[in-house]
Amino acid sequence: MLNRLQNVQDDQWVDWVDSLADNDYVVIDDFLDDSLYRAVRSFFLKKLGHDEFDPAGIGALADHHLDKSRRGDHVYWLDSSVDLELTDVFVVIRELIDKLNRYCYLGIADFESHLAYYPKGTFYEKHVDQFKGRNNRLISMIIYLNEGWKPGDGGELKLYLGNEEKLIEPLAKRIVLFKSDVLPHEVMTTHVGRYSLTGWLLKNPADLGFLLG
Repeated sequence: MLNRLQNVQDDQWVDWVDSLADNDYVVIDDFLDDSLYRAVRSFFLKKLGHDEFDPAGIGALADHHLDKSRRGDHVYWLDSSVDLELTDVFVVIRELIDKLNRYCYLGIADFESHLAYYPKGTFYEKHVDQFKGRNNRLISMIIYLNEGWKPGDGGELKLYLGNEEKLIEPLAKRIVLFKSDVLPHEVMTTHVGRYSLTGWLLKNPADLGFLLG
């Protein structure tokens, strides 16, 4: 399958990597081509319709708990050996990892990901994407699946960049990459259902994540 990443020139990758290195984040529009976007969104809606999403918690292992006052999304964790309908998107994520390792020398070894659904009126308060006692997340990744998002719908990603704040609109096919342990961020209250594929690029295999101190 030919995908968008295979058509991206080296100088464009250098620009994206420089932005990630210098600003701690980068936004890439139209990351998914139309056919892949439709496939992922269709899978998302099927799982949502079958009520396969669970309320998302805060913390890891013994610290994991639900707190709707801080976080209101529901998630479906992805498994590349089970969710075969998304094989093509897993291939694209691994190609992204190869590109970042080539141009950024990050040593990314694996990734973990889930589908995230924010019902109307929900949000996720300011936080950093790194669990206490677990340090293997390098880059956070959000691929938006919101059809026809428009100003006023809410659900923007707010990044805290030192003394500056940046709002990123959750536009369909857009990907946001940012440093997991550096950049505080929050999801603003959404006024419509908000859909995304959210993941983390890891410096160790995913199954070792909870064993690392």
